[in-house]
Amino acid sequence: MHGLPAVRQIMQGSTGQERKQSMREELVRLFENARVPRYTSYPTAPHFSGDVGAEDYGQWLEELDARHRVSLYFHVPFCHQLCWYCGCNTTVTHNRERIIDYTDRMARELDLLEARLHSRLKLTHLHWGGGTPTTAGAEGILRLMARAREIFDFDNDAEIAIEIDPRSFSADDIGMLAQSGFNRVSIGVQTFDSTVQQAINRMQDFACVKTAVDGLRSAGIGRISMDLLYGLPHQTVDTLERTVSRVLEFRPDRIALFGYAHLPARIRHQRMIDESALADPTGRAAQYEAVGDMLSRAGYVAIGLDHFALPGDSMAIAARNGTLHRNFQGYTTDAADALIGVGASSIGSLPQGYVQNHVRTDEYRQSIEAGRLPVARGLRLDAQMRLDRAIIERIMCDGAVDLRQLAEGSGLPDHAAEPNAAVMGRLHELGIVRREGTRLEVTRECRPLLRLVAASFDRFLDPSGDRHAAAI
Repeated sequence: MHGLPAVRQIMQGSTGQERKQSMREELVRLFENARVPRYTSYPTAPHFSGDVGAEDYGQWLEELDARHRVSLYFHVPFCHQLCWYCGCNTTVTHNRERIIDYTDRMARELDLLEARLHSRLKLTHLHWGGGTPTTAGAEGILRLMARAREIFDFDNDAEIAIEIDPRSFSADDIGMLAQSGFNRVSIGVQTFDSTVQQAINRMQDFACVKTAVDGLRSAGIGRISMDLLYGLPHQTVDTLERTVSRVLEFRPDRIALFGYAHLPARIRHQRMIDESALADPTGRAAQYEAVGDMLSRAGYVAIGLDHFALPGDSMAIAARNGTLHRNFQGYTTDAADALIGVGASSIGSLPQGYVQNHVRTDEYRQSIEAGRLPVARGLRLDAQMRLDRAIIERIMCDGAVDLRQLAEGSGLPDHAAEPNAAVMGRLHELGIVRREGTRLEVTRECRPLLRLVAASFDRFLDPSGDRHAAAI
């Protein structure tokens, strides 16, 4: 294959910054048009269908017993202002009655869940996402947290986390979170550059983030995560490095570095973003690499594809121990047997398969009012799907996998764990993947391509589709 050994030759030849730049340029040349899923689940959500519904979900819940550990996800699909880069299920509202009505339905969904559970299950993680979860208000959050504690047996070390927008975060919110037992807060920073902020409709200064961080730590909520984005309009390596320098002043436990996925055909408000101001694939790769280098020099451990954590953080420890996981919230230490989603569009993962609630809040509301679990679609897992999922998770988390070991654990023959031969052969010849027997390992220089390697095990992938984000 013409030109394919180039990556391996770069790795064996030049050194230092020259080598990194040559590697970046070669990977972009080879894969700039590749689009693959983020693999926060497998099979991915586009493959869910109406063949799985509320009754299936109810039966699956009934089959959980005291042996099973669970985690909860609460989804609040409201914001006070729409950020144009956002790909989440959310809508802008200032209507308190609408929000109160929605949290009432979430409480009713918890009632429906309790009716199908035969045991008071141990809960190890609870995560609030959105949207902006704090739009639920103190009364809504306190009520739902109290109800969750009535239904589930919270582990003493349970991680209870929430995402916040520091622009609308108040001292009252801090007190409410402390009262409710939250011990981790994820703060959306994205960027501190004013030009980029204007281009994405998210004006946010350093002072409001500092106020939030100082207040949380004073209240005893010391586990702080921060989200950053690269590949935004008008963003450069220099502007990103300045943002990272300011973020490092807070010394958060974890930093997530997400690449902006520009999908205006699917996400209408992204059409407000000037495509001509977006970096090309080479520029995106340079931004990703520059931030990774800065965080590594600052003492952070690189985790998986896009996370960084201080060495003593539980996520860094899990990465070292090979117990890191990946679910709909991204990288996590959550090893629960079942993830139960509550709220519109939320996704649950149970031993039997996946379920997703109605995305539209009116359809979600109608199901709840009818006394039905609000499931719109799902997917029942078979043995092959479970094996492929386990392989993809280890690649995304560890950058390495022993295929025979996972095949033996699945009860399937060794050949069931083999990837797409043509794709894996190309990756191996390029030097992106090393294989010794049944063990595969992604070379450290090529870790930005973890999703591409995982895709070689994706039996559902349509390579011609434009649904997914760019691989680089």
